[in-house]
Amino acid sequence: MLLAIFALMFLAILALPLVSAKTALAGNQASPSFAYWRVWTDGQGVSRQKKCEVRNFVLESIEPPASPQWLRRLKTEGASVVISVLPVGWVGIWHENPKPQWIIPISGRWYVETMDGQRVEMGPGEVSFGEDQNTKPDANGHKGHLSATVGNEPCVLMMIQLKDSPTVNQPCRFD
Repeated sequence: MLLAIFALMFLAILALPLVSAKTALAGNQASPSFAYWRVWTDGQGVSRQKKCEVRNFVLESIEPPASPQWLRRLKTEGASVVISVLPVGWVGIWHENPKPQWIIPISGRWYVETMDGQRVEMGPGEVSFGEDQNTKPDANGHKGHLSATVGNEPCVLMMIQLKDSPTVNQPCRFD
């Protein structure tokens, strides 16, 4: 019994820095948000883009004893990571994203143009979530989106492809 009490006291002492770090961080900052571009399909099968935000971060340790940090866990059954290098002057054909996927430019710039005519240019520090499956061809036969490099350097992209089923008519999936 005495050993159990000492063990609990020891654990409480170890947790004190985490509690005070969490209090200090929480006292200085509000929960952050993270902006991303969302390529999505509306109810009529037209691809669109919307600037969205991931919110509701929680201040906690990613795995004790690591210090607390703002975390938002986006649940998924599984994912694969793909690195793509788009050469200078690369222009893709109209296509849908192969799977719901996060697309993160590492270097260079690229653009995504959706069926509604919106064109968004992105580079390092900007993120897109591509989920334009289930689009219907427009009058020109275009489905999904068109993408291409911008400027005179290759664009390196990291894609995190999810096994999740695509959603439809949901502009900001992670809000």
